[in-house]
Formats: sequence, structure tokens, C-alpha cells
Amino acid sequence: MSRPKSERITRLNYCQYLLSSQTNYTITNYAEHVEHLSHDMVNRYLRDEKLTPRLVWEHVEPQIIPDESGYIVFDDSIIDKTYAREIEGVRWQYSGNAHGIIRGIGMVNCIYINPNTEQFWVIDFRIFDPERDGKTKMDHVRDMLNNVHYNKQLPYKTVLMDSWYASAALMLFISDLGKLFYCPIKSNRMAREAQSQEHYQKVTNLEWSEHELRVGKAIRLKGMPGDFSMKLFRVPVSTNRTDHVVTNDTSQSCADDTRKVCAMRWLIEQFHRELKQITGLEFCQCRKQRIQRNHITCAVLVWVRLKQLAYKTGETVYQMKRGLLRNYLIEQLKNPTVSMGFA
Repeated sequence: MSRPKSERITRLNYCQYLLSSQTNYTITNYAEHVEHLSHDMVNRYLRDEKLTPRLVWEHVEPQIIPDESGYIVFDDSIIDKTYAREIEGVRWQYSGNAHGIIRGIGMVNCIYINPNTEQFWVIDFRIFDPERDGKTKMDHVRDMLNNVHYNKQLPYKTVLMDSWYASAALMLFISDLGKLFYCPIKSNRMAREAQSQEHYQKVTNLEWSEHELRVGKAIRLKGMPGDFSMKLFRVPVSTNRTDHVVTNDTSQSCADDTRKVCAMRWLIEQFHRELKQITGLEFCQCRKQRIQRNHITCAVLVWVRLKQLAYKTGETVYQMKRGLLRNYLIEQLKNPTVSMGFA
């Protein structure tokens, strides 16, 4: 009797599993639903393969609608591994979503936004693992921005980022590339009015006239070159929160337009939310770091595919994902696998 032929695993197979599964994304579950496939075979594939962020760019590049006024947005997200004790690459780090320190894998992401179509695409990401590569999150952002500017050569005008990335070095780097930046700064950053010779003070202590609230305030930020021109805006985010946003766009003279520019940055939060909720990003429990990295790359590829279909059909990625269950329900109502009956 011949031995049953083993199922060959490919990147396409594994991504299809992550796209199709609704709640359970473990490799054990995958193996249980494919004939002649075992947990060890899936584990071996993910351990021996090397999938990198370049794959994401290769898949998304043909989909991008470039625009000269495009935005590049950076932010990080934590892949929650709260209960993991043996997974390589897991470390304690701050999570904005959890509002505290949790165990997880850090992921620094880069998206491209076309402001005219209001569409966005993930174009790069990095895994934050300083013990392995010695790089900070700031290093990863700089590397990705270099890659966008010199290798990908996407047209863009403005870089948006969180207050955590609002360092003097990165702001000067963006300016040297000939690009604009808008970013909120922490309340303890020191600044003074551009024409003032007074001591630097916290941005929250600066006085604002009604006119400055509408058109912004020319400032000097401590740690930046004395001749580096910047503007500061007070941008209401909610009823109990106001951000202080700095920019090297000295031609900007409207606080409301600044608010609209900054609002673009929230699309990366949408990306983080969708990635975690529809791809199984956080559900790989394998211990080896290479398996985790390959799983993350496949999850991003699944998001890219669902987003592509969502843009094409006018639906959301959630509708695309749940549509699989809708089709299942329709089929079961027509031809039920388990028929209802009464005694």
C-alpha cells in the first residue's frame, strides 16, 4: 500500500489559511483542516522559509496610486504576547492600545497615503528587536524613509509621525530630504517664540493670541539649529485634549488645515486595527523568532490582499472577511450539513 502523498506547503497556502480562517489561526488548526498535512510540516515550512518586508512591497507596488502630494506615515504597534514566556523576540514594551507595559513583539510600520483618493497602502515594516540588530525604533524609521526616498522613489510631500518620533535628528533629516513634516510634540518640550530672546519654556506655557490660534506661532524648538524655522499649532483632538503640532511648513497659516493634515495620521491606526482583527497577526504561538517573523509577513500580505479587494468592490476589509461566513450560511441554509429536527 503506497504512502499518502504529503501536502506541499507554500506561502500562498499559508496566506490563504490566514485569509479564510475566522477565529483560530494556529498551525495546529491549519493542519487539522488539510488532508495529509501535519503540524510539524507547517512548523518546518515557517521555520525554514525567510519572508521579508520586501515581499510586501513587491505585492503592493502595482496597486499604489501615487500622488505628488502624498503622505508617508510612521508609527509602531505591539503584537500582544501577554501570556507568552518562551517565544523568541518577545520583550516588555509600552503599548498605547493597552495604555501600559505589556509583553509583545514591536512592529514599526510605514504607510503611503494618496490624499486625493483617500486610499492608503502599507509599504514597509520592521520588527523592533534591539537585542538582535542593535537598532532603535528611530533607526528603523530612518532606514525606511531612506528606502522610500531613494529606492522605492514614491512621490510624496509630507511625513507624519507620532510625538515619540519628533526628535531633532529625524526632523532635520526629513527637512534635508526636502520634505515637510507635521508631528505633535510632548507637553514638556521646550520652545520659545521665534523673535524672542527669552528663556525656553514648556510649549504648554506659551501664551497665544486669538490671531495665533488661527494662523499658528513661529517658534524655535530647543535642540534645533537657531536658524531652523518652524511653526507651532494648537490642534484640538477631543474635548479634553489639545495637541501641540510642529511643522517646517512655514507657509502654513491655517490651524484648521493643520488639523486636517494631522488627521491623515490616524489612517495608520486603522491599519493596525484591521491587521490585528482580520489576519490572525497576534495568534501565532510558535517559539522560534523566524516563524514569528514569517507569520507576521504573511499576515501583512493577507491585509494587502483584502484591502485591494475592498478598494475594488467598495466594501470594507471586515465585510470582505465576514463575507466568507455569509457565503457559508447561505450554502448551509440551502443544503445543511446537520439538519434540524424535532422529536
